[in-house]
Amino acid sequence: MSSEERRRREAYLRRKRRRKRRRTIQIIKRAAIICVGVFLIVFGITRVLKKDVSPDEVKAQKEAPSVAKKAAKKEKGFQQKVILQDPDYQVNLLTPNPYSRPQTALEEVKGVVIHYTANPGTTAAQNRSYFESLKDTQKTKASSHFVVGLEGEIVQCIPSTEMSYASNDRNVDTLSIECCHKDETGQFTQETYDTLVELTAWLCGKFNLPVDSVIRHYDVTGKECPIYYVKNEDAWERFKKDVQEYLDTYGTEPEE
Repeated sequence: MSSEERRRREAYLRRKRRRKRRRTIQIIKRAAIICVGVFLIVFGITRVLKKDVSPDEVKAQKEAPSVAKKAAKKEKGFQQKVILQDPDYQVNLLTPNPYSRPQTALEEVKGVVIHYTANPGTTAAQNRSYFESLKDTQKTKASSHFVVGLEGEIVQCIPSTEMSYASNDRNVDTLSIECCHKDETGQFTQETYDTLVELTAWLCGKFNLPVDSVIRHYDVTGKECPIYYVKNEDAWERFKKDVQEYLDTYGTEPEE
């Protein structure tokens, strides 16, 4: 191929490439115009439709997801908030025996029963030792899942999966908490009280219990236990409110 022919061919190829670029640009421009047109049409229709929606309908649309979520939660039943931080307690389980730790399975927890030791001035460790001694003395059947001491210390004596001997007919479906006290009035120290609120709230969250399921030994048998809360009904109601406030303040919604 001569130099003249090569020059002509190169010129032809350059013209061909320019025509191709122009066609591509034209196609892009047309596509952009079509997209803008479609957008304007959709935008116009949306504005027209919005004019027909009342403020109440707009509000309802915004609230719909929240309402649906609440309805779904309601269908699932009661859901208590949970306390993620476990209370500080010492696990010192009783030796299995027929008088204080029968190892009977607690298949379901429906409540928490509050007791007082009726033994003024004793510590949580001493009351735990008393329960332990029953395996040898065999004087009676008695125990508690937890004992809260005068300084707010907690000793766990029975696993929460087992029954304790504390609440008579409600042994089969409740957890029990014994509380130490300084004198015959049965009033708890502030340290004991604060720990009892925390422990009770934690158990309510762990076992999905409403605060109304927290009861006194008195509510089961009529026995004056815990005596201070039997003789002072307002103080008992205040305690339950404090448990609820603790859950509201420190609790979180359980994971779905």
